[in-house]
Amino acid sequence: MSTQELAAQPVIAEGFSGGDFRNVLGAFGTGVTVITSRGDVHAYGMTANAFSSLSLDPPLVLVCVISGTTGAETIESNRSFAVNILGGHQEPISRYFSWRDRPRGSEAFSEIPHMTAVTGCPILEGVAAYLDCRLHDSHEAGDHVIFIGEVLALGHSEDVEPLLFHGGRYCKIEGL
Repeated sequence: MSTQELAAQPVIAEGFSGGDFRNVLGAFGTGVTVITSRGDVHAYGMTANAFSSLSLDPPLVLVCVISGTTGAETIESNRSFAVNILGGHQEPISRYFSWRDRPRGSEAFSEIPHMTAVTGCPILEGVAAYLDCRLHDSHEAGDHVIFIGEVLALGHSEDVEPLLFHGGRYCKIEGL
């Protein structure tokens, strides 16, 4: 990129708004996941894109969840979670688990085909990949909790392209 091209980009060095910060972060394309957990009574699920691998040995991943939410409280009390990496055909499932008025409790997964692996957390049918995790550690950071999970079971489908999110909208990989 030339100096002239760099100069054409707006620079907000300080005094930026939450909207400015969100727009910049939206320039980073991510995969889309549904994080699930199962307690003694009911399962819970939520859409998230703040997910990352952390370590190969031991196998660790992390997810970031807004502090004080049902999702954060459920993972903390259940001590386990599953990361369901959604396929390009699963945008409706992502929207379902991000919808504030979705069914809860025993009805939360009544219309969502799923199975379980080691921890009992729901593994959604048709996902690109999944990781079934035992809670290894958690850390408060800003307005989120970072949950670190030790991967106990995993799986992936080479035939399923991932669902992506970029610039505030869903995307699919085309023509690879």
